[in-house]
Amino acid sequence: MTETALGTSSARPARTSPDPGAAAPGRGLLLLMAVATGLSCAGNYFAQPLLDLISRDLHVGTTLAGLLMTASQAGYALGLLLIVPLGDVLDRRRLAVGLLAATALFLALTAAAPNGPLLLAGTVAVALTAVGAQVVVGYAAALAPEEARGRAVATVMSGVLLGGLLARTVSGALAGLGGWRTVYWVSAIPVAVMAVLLHRYLPRVRSTARLSYPALLRSSLALLRQEPLLRHRSLLGGLSLASYSVQLTALTFVLARPPYDWSEGAIGLFGLLGAVGVLAMTFAGRLNDRGFVQHVTGSGIVLLGGGWLLLLAGERSLLWLSVGIVALNIGQQAVLNSSQTVLYALRPEARNRLNSVFMTSFFVGGATGSALTAVVWTHAGWSGVCLLGAGLATAALAVWGLERVRAKH
Repeated sequence: MTETALGTSSARPARTSPDPGAAAPGRGLLLLMAVATGLSCAGNYFAQPLLDLISRDLHVGTTLAGLLMTASQAGYALGLLLIVPLGDVLDRRRLAVGLLAATALFLALTAAAPNGPLLLAGTVAVALTAVGAQVVVGYAAALAPEEARGRAVATVMSGVLLGGLLARTVSGALAGLGGWRTVYWVSAIPVAVMAVLLHRYLPRVRSTARLSYPALLRSSLALLRQEPLLRHRSLLGGLSLASYSVQLTALTFVLARPPYDWSEGAIGLFGLLGAVGVLAMTFAGRLNDRGFVQHVTGSGIVLLGGGWLLLLAGERSLLWLSVGIVALNIGQQAVLNSSQTVLYALRPEARNRLNSVFMTSFFVGGATGSALTAVVWTHAGWSGVCLLGAGLATAALAVWGLERVRAKH
């Protein structure tokens, strides 16, 4: 891909060759990395369908149980800000393996938690180290040559997507067999196995950067100031996930009431439609590698907005609801993968810091979309929610348009 195709406007040229000492990753290694990222981040979602069960077992109030999800989000955000940038200065294999090993340990400690406060602490620790998934994604970008980077990142990121989608379903099934602790005990084992396998098969890539930890964190913020493209893509990513998160939050509301009246289990299975995004991400990665990264971004945003028009009719039509959800999933994954492709080409020596800033904005946008949905649903119902989602997608389109205008000058 050329600099023009990416829309890179930085005065500092990006390297286009793989990092020194790196070998292009084969399909088997990429799949291993994808499985590792999925297992790593799955622990962030285990508690969601188990809150009532945990509350009764540990004799804690619903408020403390509900804080588990907030704690998970906060821990992950801190990890993105404080841990992911270390991938630019430390041995990347050692960092990735260490984080997965720590996640396995904290999952086991969470399973053994005797009370609510210790369970809350374990949840934060699991989320904090689960950002190993993002370190592995940056690792894939560093190993892959430029002409295959989009596809490599898409393959590994598909693990993150599937991990989040399947975690809720798997946790409910395992809890039904042996209680909520079983979920954490069982999941700790494959995460530990992945740490061993990554240590065995990941090639060693050392960073040549020499920065103190405070300087490293300051440089992350400096990148946001120095790189207009990072600012645009961070805002674009946040708005796109905000639009997508509106659907995630409101879907339960609409399916739980007439004319659907679905059970929680049925709603959870319906959410697996999001797996379509995995196929979309891989296809988007291939297009990005062929120089169509801006087309992928624009098409993804249009799909986001168009998906909400379909969802507007989905309140009483399962067909339109399904098609709309698929459109949103494809659009969201296209925006995410194309944005990461753009940013990973911007400053190869700072990929983890770039990803740290971008993914933090990404998840802040998602949390904002979820919070807005709760308010809008109360006052305007499904039609108001659809307008909110479409409005956020329109704002994302405007940001992308400004980025393209700026790139031409």
